[in-house]
Amino acid sequence: MDYLSNEEVAMLKDEAKKIRIDILKMITKANSGHTGGSLSIADVLTLLYFKEMNINPSEPSWENRDRLVLSKGHGAPAAYAVLAEKGYFPKEELEHLREVGHILQGHPDMKHIPGIDMTTGSLGQGISAACGMALASKMDHASWHVYAILGDGELEEGEVWEAAMYAAHYKLDHLIAFVDNNGLQIDGPVTKVMSSDPIPDKFRAFGWHVIQANGHDMEQLHEAICEAKAVTGKPTVIIMKTVKGKGVPSIENQVGWHGKAPSAEECEKFIKEVEEG
Repeated sequence: MDYLSNEEVAMLKDEAKKIRIDILKMITKANSGHTGGSLSIADVLTLLYFKEMNINPSEPSWENRDRLVLSKGHGAPAAYAVLAEKGYFPKEELEHLREVGHILQGHPDMKHIPGIDMTTGSLGQGISAACGMALASKMDHASWHVYAILGDGELEEGEVWEAAMYAAHYKLDHLIAFVDNNGLQIDGPVTKVMSSDPIPDKFRAFGWHVIQANGHDMEQLHEAICEAKAVTGKPTVIIMKTVKGKGVPSIENQVGWHGKAPSAEECEKFIKEVEEG
C-alpha cells in the first residue's frame, strides 16, 4: 500500500484549512448556504483532488479523468472551494456564490461550472448518475474511477437503495462512494428523523464492499481509498464518521448550522478557530 508521507499529510491538512476558510467566507458573503455539511466534507474533498484523483484542471472535460459526483449537492461550497484552489476557475468567483450572473449556484451545475461532473441537488439522484458513469467506464474497459459523496440523511431516499442494488448487480468496481456520516440532517439527528442504521450492514446486504473510516483522518481515508481501488467485482462504500461543522468548534455537532450562514462577526471568529485548530 502507498502510505502518505508526513509531508503529504501536512500539506493536505493545510489545504483543508484553506478550503474551510473559503467555505466560511463565501457563505457569509452570500448570506446563504449550508455551512455544517460543507465543513464536514472538506477533508475528503481535499484528499481526493489533491492526492487521489487523476484529473487535469486545465482540461476539465478530459475523457480519461476520474469523476466526482457530489450527491449531497447542498455541500457545493466545499466543492467550489476545492475546484478554485485547484485552478478550475478564478478564486474571485467564490465571492459571488448564489449571485445572478455568476457561475456558482447554490447546488452544482455541470453546464456552467468547470470541474463539476454532474448537476445535483435533489437527494438520491447523484449516486444514480454515478452508477451510469461507472458502468460506462467498465463497458469502455477504461481505468478511470467515479467517486460519489452522499449524506447520511440522504440515505433515507429510496433512490439511493435502487442505485445500490444496480451497482452491485452490474459489478461496478470503478465506483467508490462515501457516506458523510455526521449524524445530523436539517430536521435533527438522523437516528430520530428516519434512521438508516446499521449503515454498514445495509450496504453489505446490497452486495457492496464496506470500509469504515474517520472522515477527518487523511491517512485513514487514503488507506481506505487504496483498499477500495483494489476491490474487483463489486462497488465499495467508505462510511466516514464525520463531525458536522468540523474545524469550527463553536458550531460542531449543532443541527442549527445545517443551512445557516454566519454573520460577518461570526465569520471572523470562525476563521480564527479554523486557523488555530
